Amino acid sequence: MESRPAPSHAPQDGDSLSGFLYAFSAYLLWGFLPLYMKALDQVSPVEVVAHRVIWALPVALIVLALTRRTADLRAALRNPAMLGMTLVTAALISLNWGLYVWAIVSGRALDAALGYYINPLFSILLGAALLGERLRGLQWIAIFSAAIGVAILTVEAGRLPLLALGLTLTWGLYAYFKKSLPIGPNQGFTLEVMVLMLPALAVIGWLAASGQMQFLHGPGWQSGMLFFLGLVTAGPLILYANGAKRLRLTTIAIMQYIAPTMIFLTAVFVFDEPFSRQKLIAFGFIWLGLVIYSTSMLRRRR
Repeated sequence: MESRPAPSHAPQDGDSLSGFLYAFSAYLLWGFLPLYMKALDQVSPVEVVAHRVIWALPVALIVLALTRRTADLRAALRNPAMLGMTLVTAALISLNWGLYVWAIVSGRALDAALGYYINPLFSILLGAALLGERLRGLQWIAIFSAAIGVAILTVEAGRLPLLALGLTLTWGLYAYFKKSLPIGPNQGFTLEVMVLMLPALAVIGWLAASGQMQFLHGPGWQSGMLFFLGLVTAGPLILYANGAKRLRLTTIAIMQYIAPTMIFLTAVFVFDEPFSRQKLIAFGFIWLGLVIYSTSMLRRRR
């Protein structure tokens, strides 16, 4: 899906209405994103990702200027360790974006939904493997249920759902490494697109030189949509960051299912992607795993 850093300081006394509206707006926009990307299916996913980077940077810089956070960015640019970690997170998020765009334009939006459904359970495993977090009984059951769903999809297709797993891995690892960046979400996002700017410009230069670039060479509406990818990329992230500050972590964790559910419904009912009985059973096991995971999380919260 999209760049959504974990909230660093949710309120201690509950959720606020403004926080809910901010976060809900972000997830709603991410849920509609496949429709936007599908309209760009004549553009190479590589060019789409490059334009996301190029046009997101001015939006991110304007937000930092308005919130008076540019000093944090300047300090980060002078920190070699932070720049090194940013290189890692920038590489992961650009790969995630590329896989996501490819999934949508190639008629595999269901794989995108699957990848983001599996992600919370992958994050649990990642926490156990890399952070030494203990898994409780219900969490093991949730992971096992999701594994059954993936196994069914593997048997049906005759191969692993590599695209979905690629989205899960890149996003899960991105979120994990993002925790190591002692910087706010807006500043961190700006730093990432700054790091990606030179590769993005190089891609655009190569596409222009080889006569493959669609921007300013295709229909006017298409160039306009590529230009507005900056706002489409940065806007939901900014809404999410403001919502996360005003909501409990549990609330944000439950709300994260809004976007993949919308992607799933769009894939089946709008894009008319094939959805067999085997896929229904497989998704059923994954949804069951998410219900068990959410139940476990809510019980711990109480």
